Amino acid sequence: MNGGPSGGQAGIMAESILKLPYKRADMMRRMTKWTSVRTYSRLLACMGLVACSGWMASARAEDAAKDTEEKTVLDFSLKSLKGEDVELKKYKDKVIVAVNVASRCGYTPQYADLESLQKKYKDKGLVVLGFPCNQFGKQEPGTSEEIAEFCSSKYGVTFDMFEKVEVNGDGACDLYKYLTSVDSEPVGKGKVSWNFEKFLIGRDGKVAARFRPGTKPMDKDFIEVVEKLLADK
Repeated sequence: MNGGPSGGQAGIMAESILKLPYKRADMMRRMTKWTSVRTYSRLLACMGLVACSGWMASARAEDAAKDTEEKTVLDFSLKSLKGEDVELKKYKDKVIVAVNVASRCGYTPQYADLESLQKKYKDKGLVVLGFPCNQFGKQEPGTSEEIAEFCSSKYGVTFDMFEKVEVNGDGACDLYKYLTSVDSEPVGKGKVSWNFEKFLIGRDGKVAARFRPGTKPMDKDFIEVVEKLLADK
């Protein structure tokens, strides 16, 4: 009968038992190494994702900047105060004064100055474009017909007027989203501050300057930029 392991078997068992701690330690080292490799791989993958995300964000920003640089005012179209479609490319080779206007604002008398400005420089290639806006103190509540009547009877406006638009926020028209994205002088990019903010646009359709509402159309600083742009042919 087999009452137990033979001498040889007992030796092998004893040897196995003695090696058990070493095997266990070796196994732990392998597991640790495998876990470290897996963790390192995950870390590399995360780093790759972060780098990829950063690159994509940078690429999008570059594309947006490039798109802004390539666009000009002449690429946009809006509706006139009469409801007619107007492509701004019709003003190619003109110097444009784009201004958001309102009928019940403290700056409303600037309508007269804007009209005088166009009459004075029209033959040299200047046009004034008025964009009614009701975003500031709800100072342009009228309909297109009421705005047209007010401008004509009160100030004798003959320069081109457009339908009411928004100039700030998500509802801003595409033209003003573009205008406010351009970093110009003396006012940089950003939201329109109030009624009668003025953008000066060169003959190439690019924003050349931007002035706050308090700057009047016949002020010296404003006229200097206008005349410089008109001289650039």
